[in-house]
Amino acid sequence: MKAVVYREPFAVAVDEVDRPKIEHPNDVIVRVTSTAICGSDLHMYEGRTAAEPGIVFGHENLGIIDEVGAGVVGLNRGDRVVMPFNVACGFCMNCMAGDTAFCLTVNPGFAGGAYGYVAMGPYTGGQAEYLRVPFADFNCLVLPPDSSKETDYVLLADIFPTGYHGCELAQVSPGETCVVYGAGPVGLMAAYSALLRGASRVFCVDRIPERLAKAEQIGAVPIDFSAGDPVEQIKDRTEGIGTDKGIDAVGYQAQTGDASGEEPAVVLNSLIHTVRATGRLGVPGLYVPADPGGPDANAKQGMLLVAIGKMFEKGQVIGTGQCNVKRYNRQLRDMITAGRAAPSFVVSHELSLSEAPDAYTKFDQRIEGYTKVVLHP
Repeated sequence: MKAVVYREPFAVAVDEVDRPKIEHPNDVIVRVTSTAICGSDLHMYEGRTAAEPGIVFGHENLGIIDEVGAGVVGLNRGDRVVMPFNVACGFCMNCMAGDTAFCLTVNPGFAGGAYGYVAMGPYTGGQAEYLRVPFADFNCLVLPPDSSKETDYVLLADIFPTGYHGCELAQVSPGETCVVYGAGPVGLMAAYSALLRGASRVFCVDRIPERLAKAEQIGAVPIDFSAGDPVEQIKDRTEGIGTDKGIDAVGYQAQTGDASGEEPAVVLNSLIHTVRATGRLGVPGLYVPADPGGPDANAKQGMLLVAIGKMFEKGQVIGTGQCNVKRYNRQLRDMITAGRAAPSFVVSHELSLSEAPDAYTKFDQRIEGYTKVVLHP
């Protein structure tokens, strides 16, 4: 089959690879019809991880079940399904508690597994024509049979639940104000989720015009950090108090205000200063224990200079970690089905699998309006 394969930093190719097979009675094989490029894929694409050449990318996957293992009881050939990016067993201590991003079974020696991602287990990615799904009864979410909202439903694999997870970590409640740093796909989903949860005002901080325009389109207040200190811009709009809640949807590759380089802790510190005393911070943005491309020796070891003293002084609470997609995806699916949510506004391009190498280049460079790409194998 054809698949998007990592070659070297800033280079992927569509190559022929082995088609997956049923390896366990609980597996299914899915014929992939939609798979998205994620900002997390760019960390590997840019050579910022230990990813080796040959890895097949893709952890945001939707398709139609083509083969069913003998031990699968709740799924059938022909079912349209979307899979969380988390590969999870469903029966370990963490899965039983709903913490499926930290499954203790699927990736021995590590809490958590994922498709097509370095150090996240032996699970081939879905930017390909077919995908093997282990523990399929647990990991597959069945969708309505037609494809009319497919571009909405594919976002249930990662970014819609992840944005919602940021709101859950920050405990965004009706009537509150919230700031989201980053108006990329996850940031836009966090802002959208905050509005769905009833926030009175949501500020969205970025510097890329297309992203800020998307934020304004959904009812958020765009804040261009290249035009001035975002903390002061937001305090000026909140009577000097700051927001009730804040979400970091950027992570460790955060940019300086003039975009001259990286400053890995700048968003965390901006959040601490933007959110009011006793407010809550949600951090679904990715931070890593080691970053070979970090701007200094500490950053290379995942050690950042964070204003913990100011955070303590303000009595703030912080929640972090990857999204437990299974905790949210059924409810978010039902909101899409009922017409209460339409997250596909974030999708800028729908392309064929063969166009993936060019799409990676343009998405990485944030050019030509590339905000979110869905590939259709």
